[in-house]
Amino acid sequence: MAGVLHVFGIDQTSTIMAKYSEKAQEKVGETMHEMKEGKLKSGSGKKVTSKKQAVAIGLSEARKEGAKVPKKKKETSKS
Repeated sequence: MAGVLHVFGIDQTSTIMAKYSEKAQEKVGETMHEMKEGKLKSGSGKKVTSKKQAVAIGLSEARKEGAKVPKKKKETSKS
């Protein structure tokens, strides 16, 4: 399958991802930079060390500023 994708100009590393606005991308970049410097704090005030958490915070802040960001995934109830 990888060979077929390469023929069409799509390499293996580029998967179909959500479309984020430039503003949202910048905000996520800023939060990643803060995390790497050790300045990013979570809502409870603790230092953020997870990349996933930093991205989530960046997207959340971008949403609050009105940037085009896809909706959050809804959790399914487990019974």
